[in-house]
Amino acid sequence: MVKIGILEVDGVLTLYEHFGHLPTNVVKADGKIENGKKAHEELDGLIIPGGTIMESESLTPELAEEINLINDNDGFILGMCAGFQILGKETDVGRNSPVPIIREGLGLLDVTFEPLINTNKVEADVVDDTTLFTKGLKDTTVTGFHCHTYGKIESNDKNVMYSNIVRANYKHKPSRVLSGVSNKKGNILGTTVHGLLDNNPAIVNNILDYLDATKQYDEIIAENKKLHEKVFNEIAVNTNNFYIPKKEHPEVPPMIMLMGTGSESGKTFLASGIVGALRERGIHTYVVKVGPDIRDLSPSLYMNKEKLHDYASIKIGDIGWTPLDEVIEQVKGKGYDLVLVEGVMSAATGLLNEKVPYSTAEIAYAGNIPVIMVSSVSKGGIETAAIDIEAHIKLLNKMDIKTKGIILNRTYDEKIVAHVTDFLSDKSGIDKNNIWSITKAKVENKGRVPEDYLQLENFTKAAKDVVNKDLDVMKFVELAEIPKFRDYLTFNEIVDIYKK
Repeated sequence: MVKIGILEVDGVLTLYEHFGHLPTNVVKADGKIENGKKAHEELDGLIIPGGTIMESESLTPELAEEINLINDNDGFILGMCAGFQILGKETDVGRNSPVPIIREGLGLLDVTFEPLINTNKVEADVVDDTTLFTKGLKDTTVTGFHCHTYGKIESNDKNVMYSNIVRANYKHKPSRVLSGVSNKKGNILGTTVHGLLDNNPAIVNNILDYLDATKQYDEIIAENKKLHEKVFNEIAVNTNNFYIPKKEHPEVPPMIMLMGTGSESGKTFLASGIVGALRERGIHTYVVKVGPDIRDLSPSLYMNKEKLHDYASIKIGDIGWTPLDEVIEQVKGKGYDLVLVEGVMSAATGLLNEKVPYSTAEIAYAGNIPVIMVSSVSKGGIETAAIDIEAHIKLLNKMDIKTKGIILNRTYDEKIVAHVTDFLSDKSGIDKNNIWSITKAKVENKGRVPEDYLQLENFTKAAKDVVNKDLDVMKFVELAEIPKFRDYLTFNEIVDIYKK
């Protein structure tokens, strides 16, 4: 039977997609598979998933040599998103840096990357069928989604696919962008179209044909299932920390929402920490995001070793993926013990937009989802954060949304926190035991820290450590409730509530 490797090193989202259920063997940073043999000696192809490989700098010399040798042996190589970057020449990872921060790739594809954010579902036009992946598919369309920060691609190689996108850099900007590049030989493909193999069986069939393995697909799928179970059971990557699941899971998982008083309140950081801490306790948690920025889900999916499903993005207005009522239906029976909803921006952002729904608060109301209010103290201090939280809870009360807990994030003075806890409990009626203070986490970034220079392995470890230290994490399971869709408030009802 043919053997197809999938890379699992620090910063890689190994199970973020299923890759057509093709991978049969895991390749580690030393360039070896499970039996200790070098990858190029055993594998017929290699898949390099997305993640933060460039930022994490987890491409070792040994691994680089193995990737080059697989190419020399005419094995296929598929690089997805960050895996595409690894195959290219270089990436500028300094999106918010005043100067470029360049990370070099292997140069197997003559491609460079610069920042361009996109999180669309996409259709991509295949413009070249002289690769093993796209054989016979020229002038057809493939489907998938984008989830990247570095999507501005300059290529001097064989351009294979162009995606039609609606938004870029958080703005409505319909355009056609390069999303797939091959080498001249056609055995290497780099792409930003996630789900390319899962959504488009013709490409899987082309890979199997190339390997003369069409009749082996059932065996490959069986080996892939074993691989999936093994990888899934470890919390994050290279931690030797394993998930021991509960024996029974609810048919309808309860939900609870992290709702912020503004952007940069720490919702994404806390969500990934909560996921990891609960997983250590055998609780299977899935995180869904209000709105379209599915990049925020990557840390939680790194912890949980999960696929990014369509129901991971709750649609608001004309952005995002899946309406809330469908999300509630689709998470049933999936083995989740808890669904944690991460809000977008502040609870009220978009509330007075005539598009309904267009805010986190409207989603919480419509799903009857209880809320944990999160506020960072970094900008205005602990006292100001408390005042912001009280004002938000007053609004939520008027909207018939239950606030069950409060998190003060990045605190620095226990005495002030004590005063503020008394104030918030008195004003909101929330038990003091459900008001938490999170101290500032220490996240190592190897000394190069533009605002969003993220290394998944360090970010998620710091999140889990601080959550375990400062939160009673099992309370999130106790405070969650079974969601019940009760439709959205009308725009006129929202305006009346807001003005009261």
